[in-house]
Amino acid sequence: MRIIPNDLAAELASGVTTLCRCWRVIRRDEVTFGFTDHDRDLTFSGITFLAQSGLEPSEAVSNLGFSVGSSEIMGALTADAIRDDDILSGKWDNSLVEVWLVDWRDTSRRMLFDSGQIGEITRSGKGFTAEVRSLAHQFDQDRGRRYEALCSAALGDAYCGVDLSTATRSVTATVANAPDDLTFSVVRISEFAAGAFTHGRVTFASGLPEEESLPIQSHTRVNGYDVISLWSPSVTPLEQGTSVRLQVGCDKIFSTCRDRFSNAMNFRGFPHIPGNDFLFSYARQGDAELDGGVAIQ
Repeated sequence: MRIIPNDLAAELASGVTTLCRCWRVIRRDEVTFGFTDHDRDLTFSGITFLAQSGLEPSEAVSNLGFSVGSSEIMGALTADAIRDDDILSGKWDNSLVEVWLVDWRDTSRRMLFDSGQIGEITRSGKGFTAEVRSLAHQFDQDRGRRYEALCSAALGDAYCGVDLSTATRSVTATVANAPDDLTFSVVRISEFAAGAFTHGRVTFASGLPEEESLPIQSHTRVNGYDVISLWSPSVTPLEQGTSVRLQVGCDKIFSTCRDRFSNAMNFRGFPHIPGNDFLFSYARQGDAELDGGVAIQ
């Protein structure tokens, strides 16, 4: 049950209101922004809510229980507040959003109307649409370790322990050509085998406050060039001569951890856990694996 402050309840009961919406957005880097659909800036709680942001709300869906409700915010990309580069680099992903119902004549008459987190962001031309998920969506997220065959650690993190700063783990190269914003090639790096950078990362000296780092989808070798494909487009223009740093990847399989990185002791998966094929198998005559003996040596 939502409790409405008395002064705001009186405003709503009057039949003529001067209400607007304000959005307070807190990004993961703790930078806070304020936006409003009113025609002038509003200020409360030490935050200025910008009127010229072009933000508009859509229909909101609320569900009972732990079902995830959702809504959308549509707006324009503005140079001072919401930049295309920041969206592409993921700075707005999972940002906390507070939606306030405010009397623009007296901002002390206000109520926290809803809250959530930014989910999928879709860009179109000079505008964007941001999905706002209710906080109940966190109940759908994995917590803690999972029993699965693949490793749960990220290559090079504290759980993994692999040192990625050595010459055998990363290399600096120069872009030779880039047919599109998801693919580029560098002159063949002879000390690394084809596929070594699959599931790795590429870092660009982009000129932004933080260097841009993106995951690599695949690494192939064609006609003397190493071809790198990305999962998402780069903010940094992929042009001939651009300097990049390539970091090797890991497919999180036990044999890769053991043979390529000599790191079997830190493997964070369960390589011998039975899979679905084992669970649904049945005994057949002559099947040595189902003879009643030890299943895994």
